[in-house]
Amino acid sequence: MIYWDIFSAFFISNLLGYGGGPSTIPLIQKEVVGHYHWMSLEQFGDLFAIANILPGPIATKMAGYIGYQIGGIPGMLIALVATIAPSAIAVIILFSFANRFKNALQVKWMTKSVQPVIAVLLGVLAYQFFLSSYENSGIIHLLILALGSLVALEKFKVHPAFVILFSLLYGGVFLSGVV
Repeated sequence: MIYWDIFSAFFISNLLGYGGGPSTIPLIQKEVVGHYHWMSLEQFGDLFAIANILPGPIATKMAGYIGYQIGGIPGMLIALVATIAPSAIAVIILFSFANRFKNALQVKWMTKSVQPVIAVLLGVLAYQFFLSSYENSGIIHLLILALGSLVALEKFKVHPAFVILFSLLYGGVFLSGVV
C-alpha cells in the first residue's frame, strides 16, 4: 500500500503541475506534508533548500529522496517513475499536436491564466516556510537570513545557489545548537 501512496502522491502532483518544478513543489508539499504526513513542513523546507543547490530538476531530486525515506530503493524508483511519467506521456501523446496549436489564441490564454495560479501556490508555500522559520529559529535569525539574502541577490547579484549554500552554513553554525 505504501508504494501505491508514493506513486499516487508524485504522479498526481506532477500530472497537475503545469509548467515544471516551480508549479509542482506546492503540490508535492501538499501531498507529502499535508495529506500523507511523511515529513513536517520544516523537513520539507530543508529538503527544498538542499534540492535547490543541487544540479538537475528539483521535483525528481525531491521525489527520489522522499521515496527512499518512505519506501527504500523500491520507493525511490517508484517516486522517480511517478515524477517523470506524466511529462513523458504528455510528450508522447501531444507531440503531434504541439506545432499545430501552439499559436492558437486559446492555448496562449490558457498558458497565461495558469501563471497567476502558480504564483499564488508559490506564495502560500513561501508564507508557510516563513511561519515555520519564525517559529523554529526566532525573529533575529530570520531577519538576518532574509535581509542578507535580499542584499546578496539584489545589490551584489550573487547567484541564488550561493545564497542558499550560505544560508545552510549559517543555519548549521548558528541554529544547530553548536554556537
